Amino acid sequence: MRGEVYKYTFESSVDLDEIEQSLCLAIVSVESLHGETQTRLDAGHAFSADRRICVIDACTDVGRSLNRLFLGYVRHEFGEDAFKVSRVDSTALRLAASA
Repeated sequence: MRGEVYKYTFESSVDLDEIEQSLCLAIVSVESLHGETQTRLDAGHAFSADRRICVIDACTDVGRSLNRLFLGYVRHEFGEDAFKVSRVDSTALRLAASA
């Protein structure tokens, strides 16, 4: 089965504290949909302020929900030109987590 991992790269003008807050809001929202335990188990993600990236593992229903919510929040808050999103190999999640 092919994994679905998405990498968000943010422009230098974007406040990364606000991006991290958007990620936290998306996680809380996913907990409301799927429960705290399932979110903890299935919402794989990593955030690196130094590299200006966020990586989300969307291989599960929980991860897909997290990805959709996060994308919606950052698009609404910062606009389409503030970031790029691409589907990447699952090693990107491990690399971002280790940064």
